[in-house]
Amino acid sequence: MQDALRERALRLLARREYTRQELSHKISPFAESSEQLEALLDDLTSRYLLSDQRYAEARRNSRAPRLGDARLAYELRSKGVAAELVSATLAAGEDELTRARRVWQRRFGSLADVGDVAEQARKIRFLAGRGFSGETIRRLLSSSATLEDD
Repeated sequence: MQDALRERALRLLARREYTRQELSHKISPFAESSEQLEALLDDLTSRYLLSDQRYAEARRNSRAPRLGDARLAYELRSKGVAAELVSATLAAGEDELTRARRVWQRRFGSLADVGDVAEQARKIRFLAGRGFSGETIRRLLSSSATLEDD
């Protein structure tokens, strides 16, 4: 039964990265005991076949171009990634302001064209919904104000 459980875990890991928590939830119904499950997860981790760090980096690389740090951190924590690892992973990525500027330009076009107050509020809500911090949004809009003055 241990071989069947290992095979199931490896088939899942061959498709995509999983956190330890995610993989545990996926294969726990097929484990004979929690000790067997923990032993398998420990073995996969020691062989570097299962890595929360690798999962976090892959998730950051795929989602960061569209999302802010708050949303990325929430997604990683909800998958069982430790808070220290979340902080380190986000710090190693691209600056949030740069990503926010790219999202704004892709969605709304030029930063110089903010629009009227209602339009600006809608755009701010969009960025906030994507998980960009209020400070980042404020800095982005203040940089657009300096573009208009030029």
